[in-house]
Amino acid sequence: MKRNCFGGLPRPLALGFAFGLVLFGAAARGDTLDDVRRRGFLACGVNTGLAGFGLPDDRGTWRGFDIDYCRAVAATIFDDPDKVKFIPLSGKDRFTALQSGEVDMLSRNTTWTQSREAGQGLLFAGINYFDGQGFLVRKSLGLDSALKLNGASICAQQGTTTELNLADYFRAHGLKAETVVFSTSDEAIKAYDSGRCDAYTTDGSALYPQRLKLTQPDDHIVLADTISKEPFGPVVRQGDDRWFNLVKWTHFALLDAEELGANSQNLAAMRQSDNPEIRRLLGVEGDYGAGLGLTPDWAARIVKAVGNYGEIFERNLGAGSPLKIPRGRNALWREGGLQYAPPVR
Repeated sequence: MKRNCFGGLPRPLALGFAFGLVLFGAAARGDTLDDVRRRGFLACGVNTGLAGFGLPDDRGTWRGFDIDYCRAVAATIFDDPDKVKFIPLSGKDRFTALQSGEVDMLSRNTTWTQSREAGQGLLFAGINYFDGQGFLVRKSLGLDSALKLNGASICAQQGTTTELNLADYFRAHGLKAETVVFSTSDEAIKAYDSGRCDAYTTDGSALYPQRLKLTQPDDHIVLADTISKEPFGPVVRQGDDRWFNLVKWTHFALLDAEELGANSQNLAAMRQSDNPEIRRLLGVEGDYGAGLGLTPDWAARIVKAVGNYGEIFERNLGAGSPLKIPRGRNALWREGGLQYAPPVR
């Protein structure tokens, strides 16, 4: 066996040892919440630019669904949603940045998979967007199904689950395709727009904003096919349970607030409610922030800063946004969707 610098270990063992050092380094950094407080801001890894999810506006202010999750976490800690540094990360670089400590959390369209969580020392803090992979094609091709893409060239982003899903789908149906990968989604959609590929594939939620970037958006359609499960959610490092719980319960608080009817416009009135669930959530009764290292009003801070989950969805992705994506699977459970959160009690 070939030897190397890791104490003469065989190469497979050496790679495992090296990865172990990365994980040990993550754990050795200590308490992330204390680090964030000392630093004075949250370092949040976001997309390099995806309308509706994370994109700077004309004034350079970051806005989007994932951006509001970063702001919600900052609000729980500092009572100030602006104490965030947004760090744009490509699909290829996002996990390395989190593992190395460059960012405290990821809040960018990232699919929860077994290998990412168990194999890379990461933890997904819930599912804040249920998605699935789809296809964008030219209307002129006359296609009504992805099953008719046999022999097509398909543009995709490198370093994502997109490539694997595409290969699995075509293999399962006995089809062939040429996958043309690019390091960023912008490069991939530009290549498709220029005619380099017959189709473009990515998560369904991203197809809507990407279509708007095309020279003639109305000449293209999103096929009805959904070929994968793409559960998105915030990501943190393993080895820091308090930080994991804080990020996870920030997400749950957003859902609980919507379900209980607490929003950014009625917060003061809701604090006067006799409903014990509302009173616990907003910190009027009990101290449910202590276990998270937060004050009793931690969830009220979130609602005051960014609203509840429904408000975040509607202004960034839904009816109040240019994308107008239906809630669908991301509606609350009692409204036929999949979004569901444990209670604060």
